Amino acid sequence: MIHYTQISLAVVCLVVLASCGYIEHGYEGYSVGEYEHKPEPYHYPKYAFNYEVNDPWTGDKKQQYEERDGDEVKGTYSLKEADGTTRVVQYKADKHNGFNAVVHKVGKAHEIDHNQVEYTHGGHY
Repeated sequence: MIHYTQISLAVVCLVVLASCGYIEHGYEGYSVGEYEHKPEPYHYPKYAFNYEVNDPWTGDKKQQYEERDGDEVKGTYSLKEADGTTRVVQYKADKHNGFNAVVHKVGKAHEIDHNQVEYTHGGHY
Protein backbone atom coordinates (compact mmCIF):
# COMPACT_ATOMS: atom_id res chain seq x y z
CA MET A 1 0.00 0.00 0.00
CA ILE A 2 1.39 3.42 -0.93
CA HIS A 3 1.39 5.98 1.85
CA TYR A 4 0.93 9.71 1.43
CA THR A 5 4.49 10.29 2.67
CA GLN A 6 5.82 8.17 -0.21
CA ILE A 7 3.79 10.16 -2.73
CA SER A 8 4.91 13.45 -1.18
CA LEU A 9 8.56 12.34 -1.29
CA ALA A 10 8.22 11.36 -4.96
CA VAL A 11 6.70 14.75 -5.83
CA VAL A 12 9.45 16.60 -3.95
CA CYS A 13 12.12 14.55 -5.79
CA LEU A 14 10.57 15.37 -9.17
CA VAL A 15 10.43 19.07 -8.34
CA VAL A 16 14.10 19.06 -7.25
CA LEU A 17 15.19 17.18 -10.39
CA ALA A 18 13.23 19.54 -12.61
CA SER A 19 14.61 22.65 -10.93
CA CYS A 20 18.18 21.36 -11.29
CA GLY A 21 17.69 20.80 -15.00
CA TYR A 22 17.75 16.98 -14.97
CA ILE A 23 14.23 16.79 -16.38
CA GLU A 24 13.75 18.54 -19.71
CA HIS A 25 10.70 20.79 -19.94
CA GLY A 26 8.75 21.35 -23.08
CA TYR A 27 7.58 19.66 -26.21
CA GLU A 28 9.50 18.91 -29.43
CA GLY A 29 12.65 20.73 -28.45
CA TYR A 30 10.94 23.75 -26.93
CA SER A 31 12.25 24.37 -23.45
CA VAL A 32 11.06 26.76 -20.79
CA GLY A 33 14.42 28.56 -20.82
CA GLU A 34 13.88 29.69 -24.43
CA TYR A 35 10.51 31.29 -23.74
CA GLU A 36 10.47 35.02 -23.32
CA HIS A 37 7.37 36.23 -21.52
CA LYS A 38 5.89 39.33 -23.09
CA PRO A 39 3.02 41.00 -21.26
CA GLU A 40 -0.23 41.33 -23.14
CA PRO A 41 -0.86 44.84 -24.44
CA TYR A 42 -3.40 46.75 -22.35
CA HIS A 43 -6.63 47.67 -24.06
CA TYR A 44 -9.04 49.95 -22.27
CA PRO A 45 -12.23 47.94 -21.69
CA LYS A 46 -15.14 49.69 -23.38
CA TYR A 47 -18.14 48.13 -25.09
CA ALA A 48 -21.90 48.28 -25.47
CA PHE A 49 -24.35 45.66 -26.73
CA ASN A 50 -28.03 44.88 -26.80
CA TYR A 51 -30.37 42.19 -28.03
CA GLU A 52 -34.06 41.40 -28.08
CA VAL A 53 -36.07 38.21 -28.49
CA ASN A 54 -39.79 38.26 -29.26
CA ASP A 55 -40.93 34.78 -30.27
CA PRO A 56 -44.72 34.53 -30.60
CA TRP A 57 -44.52 30.74 -31.10
CA THR A 58 -42.99 30.06 -27.67
CA GLY A 59 -44.01 33.27 -25.91
CA ASP A 60 -40.36 34.00 -25.17
CA LYS A 61 -39.92 37.73 -24.80
CA LYS A 62 -36.75 39.27 -23.36
CA GLN A 63 -34.21 41.98 -23.97
CA GLN A 64 -30.91 43.21 -22.60
CA TYR A 65 -28.69 46.26 -22.86
CA GLU A 66 -25.24 46.51 -21.28
CA GLU A 67 -22.33 48.90 -21.50
CA ARG A 68 -18.87 48.99 -19.98
CA ASP A 69 -16.50 51.90 -19.63
CA GLY A 70 -13.31 50.98 -17.80
CA ASP A 71 -14.12 49.34 -14.48
CA GLU A 72 -17.81 50.28 -14.53
CA VAL A 73 -20.49 48.04 -16.04
CA LYS A 74 -24.17 48.94 -16.15
CA GLY A 75 -27.18 47.63 -17.89
CA THR A 76 -30.73 46.45 -17.80
CA TYR A 77 -32.61 43.37 -18.88
CA SER A 78 -36.21 42.28 -18.86
CA LEU A 79 -38.09 39.08 -19.45
CA LYS A 80 -41.67 37.91 -19.58
CA GLU A 81 -42.49 35.63 -16.66
CA ALA A 82 -44.81 32.61 -16.90
CA ASP A 83 -47.43 34.43 -14.80
CA GLY A 84 -47.69 37.24 -17.37
CA THR A 85 -45.63 39.81 -15.47
CA THR A 86 -42.40 41.30 -16.75
CA ARG A 87 -39.27 41.22 -14.61
CA VAL A 88 -37.02 44.25 -15.15
CA VAL A 89 -33.52 44.24 -13.66
CA GLN A 90 -31.28 47.30 -13.63
CA TYR A 91 -27.72 46.60 -12.55
CA LYS A 92 -24.42 48.35 -12.04
CA ALA A 93 -21.01 47.02 -11.03
CA ASP A 94 -17.71 48.68 -10.25
CA LYS A 95 -14.62 47.88 -8.20
CA HIS A 96 -15.68 50.10 -5.29
CA ASN A 97 -19.32 49.05 -4.79
CA GLY A 98 -19.36 45.56 -6.31
CA PHE A 99 -22.47 44.31 -8.10
CA ASN A 100 -25.80 45.97 -7.32
CA ALA A 101 -29.14 45.16 -8.92
CA VAL A 102 -32.63 46.57 -8.55
CA VAL A 103 -35.44 44.22 -9.58
CA HIS A 104 -38.93 45.42 -10.54
CA LYS A 105 -41.99 43.38 -11.42
CA VAL A 106 -44.31 45.06 -13.94
CA GLY A 107 -47.90 44.03 -14.62
CA LYS A 108 -50.41 41.90 -12.81
CA ALA A 109 -49.88 38.17 -12.45
CA HIS A 110 -52.59 35.91 -13.79
CA GLU A 111 -53.39 32.51 -12.36
CA ILE A 112 -52.72 29.44 -14.44
CA ASP A 113 -55.38 26.74 -14.57
CA HIS A 114 -53.19 23.66 -14.57
CA ASN A 115 -56.14 21.47 -15.61
CA GLN A 116 -56.36 23.28 -18.92
CA VAL A 117 -52.65 23.36 -19.73
CA GLU A 118 -51.77 21.11 -22.65
CA TYR A 119 -48.31 19.57 -22.39
CA THR A 120 -47.02 18.91 -25.88
CA HIS A 121 -43.83 19.23 -27.83
CA GLY A 122 -45.56 21.34 -30.44
CA GLY A 123 -44.86 18.71 -33.08
CA HIS A 124 -41.08 18.97 -32.46
CA TYR A 125 -39.03 16.25 -30.83
